[in-house]
Amino acid sequence: MSWIRVGSAMAVRPDLWRVAIRQMRRTAAPGWYHRWPFLPLPPAGYMHFRSVTQYGDAHHPPVPADVINYLQWCRQWDNR
Repeated sequence: MSWIRVGSAMAVRPDLWRVAIRQMRRTAAPGWYHRWPFLPLPPAGYMHFRSVTQYGDAHHPPVPADVINYLQWCRQWDNR
């Protein structure tokens, strides 16, 4: 459910679409296209690490505003 909210937040931010695609490609698990659901998802260990360091809880759902802020930071970092 929270990923739907993240997708909705991204839908109204076309300025971040290119950054989001770039980050998906950078963090996708190797060989993602060989495994169901055939999406460029990051490894579970990476998502666990990100959740624990961001929220202190490995099972905390992503907050859309946090994802937007992360992508804005990525864009600024790439522009350096």
